[in-house]
Amino acid sequence: MAKIDAFFQLMHEQGSSDLHLVSGQQPALRIRGEIERVKYNVLENDELKAMLYEIAPEHKIKQFEETGDIDFAYEIPGLARYRANFFQQKYGVAAVFREIPSKILTCQDLGLPPVIGKLASLPRGLVLVTGPTGSGKSTTLAAIIDEANRLRKDHIITIEDPIEFVHQSQGCIVNHREVGVHTKSFTAALRGALREDPDIILVGELRDLETISLAVEAASTGHLVFGTLHTTSAAKTIDRVIEVFPSEEQMQIRSTLADGIRAVIAQVLFKRIDKKGRCAALEILIANVAVRNLIRESKTFQIPSMIQTGRKYGMQLLDDGIMDLLNKGWISADEAYAKCNDKAKFRPFLKTPPADFTEV
Repeated sequence: MAKIDAFFQLMHEQGSSDLHLVSGQQPALRIRGEIERVKYNVLENDELKAMLYEIAPEHKIKQFEETGDIDFAYEIPGLARYRANFFQQKYGVAAVFREIPSKILTCQDLGLPPVIGKLASLPRGLVLVTGPTGSGKSTTLAAIIDEANRLRKDHIITIEDPIEFVHQSQGCIVNHREVGVHTKSFTAALRGALREDPDIILVGELRDLETISLAVEAASTGHLVFGTLHTTSAAKTIDRVIEVFPSEEQMQIRSTLADGIRAVIAQVLFKRIDKKGRCAALEILIANVAVRNLIRESKTFQIPSMIQTGRKYGMQLLDDGIMDLLNKGWISADEAYAKCNDKAKFRPFLKTPPADFTEV
């Protein structure tokens, strides 16, 4: 057992999402969205470095010494997997670990709307799950992939950096590939995937033009492709994908994207006030014929009103999802206001002025 494993045990017992280890400071846990210090000695740089190097693969240590940053996955069998990030800072080394539960929660477990589970049955197309860092994108995608794995008889390839949720092959064959370990880059893996008889491809992060271009191409050539972006709404997601391309290519990609896109889920995570835990508010865009025409005709600014009138397809605006959680008494008015789009709609619920005074 590695020395650092005691922290992971504590993390698990406390229901923490992240562990922070920083030279010159006490360890800290993020519990229900807030940083809490651990009663432990201040970590010395050499002590922390020895602790971190004990669990890191040799090639990753070499990379860290050269670049000052690394990502990798660490697993304690029977406990959980962790997404690790080491980085250099002013006082020495530091690391952040995100816990990835070993049990994959289903769409029902997560309380996701029924339409989310249906995305697993799509024959082809592009589905994007978006939101800020730590908003639960990977958890939502894992639930959808789990649904497909149980209900379909297909080939699923996941390309991640690092591998997060591990799916055991059920009805499907599932192959997990980690960037930097099993493949050189997202682009190389995606290009290779198209020759590996895939039905479903999960791309952990659509980071650059080439990866986005290949994902859109794969979706338009008969594959079901899932990917993530860091955008905050469905309309902004469509714009972001198009704006990555040079202006002379945007007309063509707009048309290709309109043909391939099937859904955009933008989500935000909230701390629950009624009990321990967190919950997600979702914006859901289902790309029916009318939505695809808006994308083709450069009218993405009309997408929010299209979502509003598309409830029968399972569509929902983010603010409606937040309002639903607020009315149930699950989340605080302050956090609802901080994370909503239409501030005027949520201002009446505030008892004190908002923390962000620039938005008043």
